[in-house]
Amino acid sequence: MTKQAVVLLSGGLDSMVCAALAREAGFALLALTVDYNQRHRVEIAAAERIAAQFGARHIVLPLDLTRFGGSALTGEQAVPKSGVAPGIPVTYVPARNTIFLSLALAWAEAAGARDLFIGVNALDYSGYPDCRPEFIAAFEALARLATKAGDEGDAFTVHAPLQHMTKADIAREAARLGLDAGLSHSCYDPAPDGRHCGLCDACRLRAKGFAEAGLADPTVYA
Repeated sequence: MTKQAVVLLSGGLDSMVCAALAREAGFALLALTVDYNQRHRVEIAAAERIAAQFGARHIVLPLDLTRFGGSALTGEQAVPKSGVAPGIPVTYVPARNTIFLSLALAWAEAAGARDLFIGVNALDYSGYPDCRPEFIAAFEALARLATKAGDEGDAFTVHAPLQHMTKADIAREAARLGLDAGLSHSCYDPAPDGRHCGLCDACRLRAKGFAEAGLADPTVYA
């Protein structure tokens, strides 16, 4: 029987490559997309396209994090467009990856899966603390303590295959895996017609990755 893995699928390039790597490793994909009422909800449609292409079982789970606020992605605060700056940016969503991995863990335990995949990246990223290797290791330890399966000795593994890749490495992996990167969406503040703004941190890092990899960028920028 093919092993299953829950993959957090935002619709961005990183999560697309992460899902493809899980599939390449032989897992049947349970794709989880969280609709947290984010400013860039166009990425949900991208996640649906990617999940369909991969033949994944896909759940889009509503969770309105605008009720908490605290981020430019869930409130009215402007998304920075002047370039990637040091420190934790205002696009950080409080505890987002902790929340998302907790939801993925719940689905994994219910489905009998013991593997979680998340496309976090600690090298070319915008300073988010919940993308660090220490966070992934800590959550994996938590999963053993917080679940019936873990208590019975059936541990979970949290895979972060992009953890030590640059954005150029990720773009190259997309090409190696034969992915249509144009299906993915990374922009934090897309134009009304859905095009990438080209100026936010996510757009700048995406474009930089394709350029440094020497690959054509399939992204349509406003």
